[in-house]
Amino acid sequence: MKEPSVAQLIQPLIDIKKFGTGNNAAIETWGKVASLPASDVPRLLSAMNQANDLGDNWIRAALSKISEKNQTSLPIQQIIKFIKDKKNKDDARKAAYDIIQTHNPKVTAKLAPSFLDDPAPDLRRISVALMIDQIKDIKSEAKKEKLLHFALNKAREVEQIKEINEGLKAIGQSVNVTNLMGFLVNWHTVGPFDNTERTGFDKRFRPEEQTGLDQKYKNAGKIITWSPFSTTEEFGMLNINKQYGEIKEVCAYAQATFKSKKSQPAHFRIGSKNAWKFWLNGKLLFARDEYHRGKTRVDQFVIDGNFKKGENLILLKICQNEQTQSWTKQWEFNFRVTDRSGTVIHSNENISN
Repeated sequence: MKEPSVAQLIQPLIDIKKFGTGNNAAIETWGKVASLPASDVPRLLSAMNQANDLGDNWIRAALSKISEKNQTSLPIQQIIKFIKDKKNKDDARKAAYDIIQTHNPKVTAKLAPSFLDDPAPDLRRISVALMIDQIKDIKSEAKKEKLLHFALNKAREVEQIKEINEGLKAIGQSVNVTNLMGFLVNWHTVGPFDNTERTGFDKRFRPEEQTGLDQKYKNAGKIITWSPFSTTEEFGMLNINKQYGEIKEVCAYAQATFKSKKSQPAHFRIGSKNAWKFWLNGKLLFARDEYHRGKTRVDQFVIDGNFKKGENLILLKICQNEQTQSWTKQWEFNFRVTDRSGTVIHSNENISN
């Protein structure tokens, strides 16, 4: 019987689906894939471009085995070529980098500075981290300031931006981090709506269907309307308690208009420790029914979506539960928009529909 080709061996790892579909075939082939020679590492990296997250994990495990067994015979130049090809998936390129970093760090030391403008966030982070470390050793304040500003414009990862900003503050410089990171700070809110026993999360209150800012809603025997809501907090945090007081078992809606100069994909980056839902132009993109697990963080959740050209309506529903401990008082969110590399997309206020 003819032995299967390398492509045939790898295919079950690409084909594996959720809920265990294809799992048996993956188990059967994985040992053979993990025994492939080092020369097949580039082929496995390419397979990551086609695999879903499950398949990606199987392939990574095989790559780890192969790399460990063949440390001195890895096809370094082919792997470097794969890393440099931005058509490959970000995660696959980073996996390729990690293989070389583990077994030949002198090579990655030469590669690391080249990722400052890379669309892959994890690779870009490596270059920025290297630059931050180099800046720390600079004695000239003028040169340090110049390089910190340069690094700030290249950084996309939140903690790196914070670190660079602190470096600028230490030499008396101020940066509008809110604008730099693209936080949406001007909203309108309406509420509060009932969330007794957490039932409000799934209940369709009228703002989900009638979003106009001139709308009036009857709620708990009262008429409520949309009201402006903004923040000056550096990282765009909007404290809904300031709108309605520190109340419990309630929901509120927040909406903002975002003007996009073109139709384009985007990453919507939301931070909130409350339960929330997010609609873009009337389409529900994501919902999270969970309360007070950890702190609210910048870029806590990243959701894929697509802007249409012109005005886009962003609608959020933020729910507060019944807990009364001190660490459950927060009713808050922050929100910003970037491309897939983490580069901020700003609303273009000059656009009119």
